[in-house]
Parts: sequence; structure tokens; C-alpha cells
Amino acid sequence: MKIVCIGRNYVEHIHELNNEVPEEPVIFIKPDSALLRNNAPFFIPDFSKDVHYEVELVIKIKKIGKHVPLQFAPDYFEEIALGIDFTARDVQSYLKAKGLPWEKAKGFDHSAVISSFLPIDRFDLNNLNFRLEKNGKVVQEGNTKQMINDFAHIISHTSEYFTLKIGDYIFTGTPKGVGPVASGDHLVGFIENEKMFDFKVM
Repeated sequence: MKIVCIGRNYVEHIHELNNEVPEEPVIFIKPDSALLRNNAPFFIPDFSKDVHYEVELVIKIKKIGKHVPLQFAPDYFEEIALGIDFTARDVQSYLKAKGLPWEKAKGFDHSAVISSFLPIDRFDLNNLNFRLEKNGKVVQEGNTKQMINDFAHIISHTSEYFTLKIGDYIFTGTPKGVGPVASGDHLVGFIENEKMFDFKVM
């Protein structure tokens, strides 16, 4: 399986990092060794002094797809989860300044938190709320209405470049409010009012 991540998919998040609004989805990949499951603690890596949380909705691909037409893209997933794309921001800034790939900043071990999955038929995917709390305070809130590219467009576009396989995860972008984590922080994530993950930073 692979972890496909979509960057710059919420306008206000793009602005907070002083990036340009992209003409098409920004795609990067995390290895499966990036996964962090079952509310296991996240250990800040030694190579970074500025790791940021980025909460995201995650969809799981249910069948093989390549060059998926937009109108058929909703048929390729039936479950949704909540995740965090942990980013070594200092490393990313250095790599971006040098024009180098982001993998060291994005794909390191346990940088992709994933909750359990829920069936999508429980939700209105065009008006779905999610949020992240750090130490009891809401730090990020998002709604799928704010997405530049919705789930169908993400699936269709991604499948033009990578064959989607059963069990692949797609992290669909983060809203504004990203920020640093420190040892001792407590992170709790929700889809609507359902708790999806609850873990500590070490």
C-alpha cells in the first residue's frame, strides 16, 4: 500500500504558509513506515526542532483504479478516517529553499497518524466537519466545503499518475491553524463530534 498526500488544498492554509494557490493538486508520497496507528505515542525525531501537526481527512481506496474518470471517482472509496501529516517544518523550509524534494520532512517514521475508518454513508461528504485539539484547545477546524479539490477530483487526478490500489490511503489536505508540537502535548482529533484519535507527543 502507499500513502498519497495532497498539499495546499485549503486556501487559508496556503496563505498562512505564504504559498501560492496551485493550479492543480500538489501530490507527495509517504512510505508505509510513516504510519502511526492505535493511538501510539508520537516521538519527535532528533533531526528536527520544529515539527508541526497538520490534521487531515483520509480516504481509503477500495478498488484498483487508473485514469479514473471524474464521474466514477466516488465509487473508489467507502470509508473515511482522520489523520495527521506531521511535518518537520525546519527541514522542509531548508529543502524548499534548495529546490529539493520534501521526503525527509514529510515521510519520516511515524509521520502519518491514522485513526480507524468509518463508513462514508454516515456523513455528508460535501459538508463534513473535523478538528484537532492540542492540550484541550481547538487548534485546527476544517470543513470539506473549504477544499479546493474535493475527494472525487483528488482520486481522478492522482490516478492519472499513480495506479491506485486496494488499501491505499489518501490524505486530502489540511486547513489553517497548523503549528508546532512539543514533548508532553496531548492531541485529540474528531470527525464531527466522534473522537477519532487520542495520543501523546513524546
